[in-house]
Amino acid sequence: MRIYTFRLKPDELLFERIQAFVEEKGIEAGVILGCVGSLTRAAIRYANQEVITFLEGKFEIVSMTGTVSLHGSHVHLSVSDGKGRTYGGHLSDGCHVYTTAEIIIGEVEDVVYLREMCPESGYPELVVRDKE
Repeated sequence: MRIYTFRLKPDELLFERIQAFVEEKGIEAGVILGCVGSLTRAAIRYANQEVITFLEGKFEIVSMTGTVSLHGSHVHLSVSDGKGRTYGGHLSDGCHVYTTAEIIIGEVEDVVYLREMCPESGYPELVVRDKE
């Protein structure tokens, strides 16, 4: 596994910059190993909801996990506010970094992560293939 570490600065967009990094490095199969930081705007799609919820304020990133790939990424995010209330779900476009986001991605070098429509779930789901 190859490990990448990078930092996002204030006002950068969390998911968009992660995806841009994945594309820049040509990562076909990656996993979010960790992320610490803060947001002024969180864009989260809650479980079993179609719409994205936008939270405005100051939030700590308390966890982020997922799979990333040139062929589509699936990342979940949890944030907490100043009273410790925690919100989590599917990371969506539009999260703005407050002070920092320190991200660690591990690249699995012998496989490719693809997204294909699953007739059972109705969503594009992970398919893992050996690298040719």
